[in-house]
Amino acid sequence: MTDNRTLTPQAIEVAASPDLVLAQHLLDTLRSAMRRQRSLCERALAQLQPADWHVRLDVESNSVAIIVRHLAGNLRSRWTDFLTTDGDKPERDRVGEFTVTEATAEQLMAEWDEAWEIASATLEALVPSDLDRTVTIRGVPHSVAQAIVRNLEHTGQHVGQIVFLAKHLRGDAWQALSIPTPRREA
Repeated sequence: MTDNRTLTPQAIEVAASPDLVLAQHLLDTLRSAMRRQRSLCERALAQLQPADWHVRLDVESNSVAIIVRHLAGNLRSRWTDFLTTDGDKPERDRVGEFTVTEATAEQLMAEWDEAWEIASATLEALVPSDLDRTVTIRGVPHSVAQAIVRNLEHTGQHVGQIVFLAKHLRGDAWQALSIPTPRREA
C-alpha cells in the first residue's frame, strides 16, 4: 500500500482516477514533444555563423532571425498566464516580429530562452485535470489539450523552416541532427 504523504499532488490526482492516467500520459507526451522541438532547433541554430541568421532566400522569405523572433513572441504570448488570459496578448507586436532585424544571435537567443522558459514552466505546472479546461486564443475557445497541440504544430512548422534554412546555409559544413542523408551524385 502506498503512503499518500509521499506522493506529489499530481501523483495523488492520477491515482484517484483511471482516466487521469491517460491524461497524464498525454501531458507527459506533449511536454516531451515540445522539449524535442526546442532541442532540434537549438542544435540547428548552434551551427549557424553570425551572418547566417539574417539571410533571406528572397524578399518574401523570412530569415532565421525573423523566425526565431516570431517563435519567441508566439511562445511568450501563448504561455504567459496560459489558463487565465487570451493567448494573443495585446502587448504582443506580431507584425514587428516579421520585420527585418539587426539583432545579434546572442540577443535573439536571449528572447528565445526567455520565451521557452515561460512555456516550459507553464507546461510543467499543468495537471491532468487541466486538459479539459477552456482557454482562448484570439477569442476562440480551445480545450487546454487543443491549445497545446495547436502550439506544438505551430512551433514544429517553424522549427522545420529553421532546420531547412540552417542546413541550406551551412551546405557541406552541416552536421546532421539525426541519421545523415546519404550523399547523392549530382
